[in-house]
Amino acid sequence: MTELVGQGVERVDGRVKVTGAARYAADNELTDALHGFMVMSTIARGEILEIDSRAALAHPGVVAVYTHRDMRRFTVPAFPYTKGFVPIQDTRIHHNGQPVAYVVAETLEQAQEAANLVRVRYRAEEAVVRLADAMDEAFLPPAFRERENEYVRGDAEAALGQAPVRIEGSYSSPVQHHNPIEPHTTTAVWKDDELTLYESAQGVVFTRMIVSQAFGITDLTKVRVVSPYLGGGFGAKGPVYPHTLLTAEAARLVGRPVKLVLSRAQMYTSNGHRSEFSRRLRVGATRQGVLTAIVDTSTQQLSRTENGVYNSSDSTINLYTCPNVHVRQMGVKLDLHTSSYMRSPETTAHFALETALDELSYEVGIDPVEVRVRNHTTIDPSDHLLECYRMGAEAFGWERRDPRPGSMRLGDEYVGWGMATEFHSFNSIESFASLTVGLDGRATLRTASQEIGTGTYTVLTQVAADGLGVPLGHVTTLLGDTEFPRASISAGSSTMPSVVGPVDQAARTARDTVVRLAVADPHSDLYGVPAEEVVVEDGRLYARGDRRRRDTFRGIMRRRGSVLEVQGERRNVPGHTSGAVFVEVRIRPRIGALRVSRVVAAYDVGRVLNRRTARGQVIGGVTWGLGFALMEHTVVDPHTARVVNPNLSAYLVPVCADVPSVEALFVDRADDNHKPSLGARGFGETPGTGVPAAIGNAIYHATGLRLRDVPFTRDKFL
Repeated sequence: MTELVGQGVERVDGRVKVTGAARYAADNELTDALHGFMVMSTIARGEILEIDSRAALAHPGVVAVYTHRDMRRFTVPAFPYTKGFVPIQDTRIHHNGQPVAYVVAETLEQAQEAANLVRVRYRAEEAVVRLADAMDEAFLPPAFRERENEYVRGDAEAALGQAPVRIEGSYSSPVQHHNPIEPHTTTAVWKDDELTLYESAQGVVFTRMIVSQAFGITDLTKVRVVSPYLGGGFGAKGPVYPHTLLTAEAARLVGRPVKLVLSRAQMYTSNGHRSEFSRRLRVGATRQGVLTAIVDTSTQQLSRTENGVYNSSDSTINLYTCPNVHVRQMGVKLDLHTSSYMRSPETTAHFALETALDELSYEVGIDPVEVRVRNHTTIDPSDHLLECYRMGAEAFGWERRDPRPGSMRLGDEYVGWGMATEFHSFNSIESFASLTVGLDGRATLRTASQEIGTGTYTVLTQVAADGLGVPLGHVTTLLGDTEFPRASISAGSSTMPSVVGPVDQAARTARDTVVRLAVADPHSDLYGVPAEEVVVEDGRLYARGDRRRRDTFRGIMRRRGSVLEVQGERRNVPGHTSGAVFVEVRIRPRIGALRVSRVVAAYDVGRVLNRRTARGQVIGGVTWGLGFALMEHTVVDPHTARVVNPNLSAYLVPVCADVPSVEALFVDRADDNHKPSLGARGFGETPGTGVPAAIGNAIYHATGLRLRDVPFTRDKFL
């Protein structure tokens, strides 16, 4: 039997998705359900003086309008609830677009129209919304989730002063927003004191924990969260946001199920975003391109009510050998909604580091790849980043690169080649799985992980089928329900490192149990054969020395007469995943037109579990990197703190026509440090981390113009 793990198996959930049979959170049609819609504040800072809901209540179909006078006083939950307050609790306004009232009606259209009829009078206070206007108020926030915001190794300032070569630059990136196809949505159903939430969530277990805290529910079994499919999350649906709590409370108050689907505009103030970011980076090195000092000070937007720093500087600390490093992650409190995780959160900082290394390569006259090789450090004994440099450069044809800026042309286009290292940390969270073998010999796997679009159903089915020794089609995987065994959130590239181990253990335990049943059953042809001499292939069991002695899962289970259920639990450890990305850009200088024409990327992910889904993650990551580098920019009115482009017509994201040919390469060697996950590392967020810098480096190679502020829009070329 050919091993399934590692093959590019097609998605097992593909058919239900393309036929519309997959049920996303908002697809649940519940009898007697009402629709909710939130009224949002139009000021950024101040107080509510009066809310007049009379016209809204008189509107046809409206059942209720809830304000701070009606809602319960929630306990502000712990992380991953990212805000320091719950809205519609009092009259204080902390940001533009904060919920101030909740309308419930028979139809969505009635709720939306009634929300427009609610009149709110405010006392507005002056708001500060731009990082540049408050840089003198920057401070070092306290440790965030046990991670300090200052790191010191050696004496970076002294080493910098003695360095023969010094590179210094300031870098910036704007506010950026997640824009998943599926909006955030919550449907809340109460039955007595038990709550069920149909939720667009990257972590059903975490969501249950936060909701239970907020409502003061100590028995977690009284809260069920269901999210079998997710239409994209990218970090936005990892934390729990106020709309979930408010919808649950509205359903409790009205005594009927309530469904809320955020509008696209509401998603720009109702969940997280990548905060505005500024960074000053100073690098010292020898004339041979060896790093001797890094002084890294970043400043990012915080909110008035919380201190969470989400754009980390992991690569500065861990990626390269440098004896003297000083990292400070500063914050500035602004009158904006709370920032949060966004795919590959270290990209903001990593962009500066990888740009600076390119500058260093030109300063010392050494190839950019060689500079990185000379500063290579081994994160763990299984790291194969040097192999990624070699593979990527060879496939890209890097040896043909003329290093002189502006030296490569094709017709009227300047051609630039740039590269960068890709780097991301991944987590591992305690997870469990159960596997049931039925009387028909087929298996059902259950775990409260999530399918966020990356292929979790497929990979876990592969792992279970291999562990059992049965065909792929003989395993059904069920995810996204807190009634299943507790599992990791699908964030921080933690899904595979956390869940594969328990699934593999459960499957192998079930297989061994079936073997023992067979050899102990007088009615089996395998009766009396030593268990270790039984081979399991394709759902059949054979004696190793005599394949005429055989049995099947179905036959064994039918004779048993009852289902077999086993549990899996196998803890992994966190780590890092790295790679190298090579980019070609073509620029028409007279009109400032730029296009990325080719991308080659190579990664050390440990063992590749599914080559098809892994390649999909690379394409997705490169696409994110293109958006970060060339397009994405949330524009905030400095006077009102209102997001002025809260839609996909003005907030630009890459589409298929913007994405060039992407060649994805993998070292594909099992990492012995991560045996529970079959040698695989967390990978999903690694692709893309180096793409913005690689594009910027390619632009410099093409034009001699060094850009340090993203996005690289046309005006910056003219």
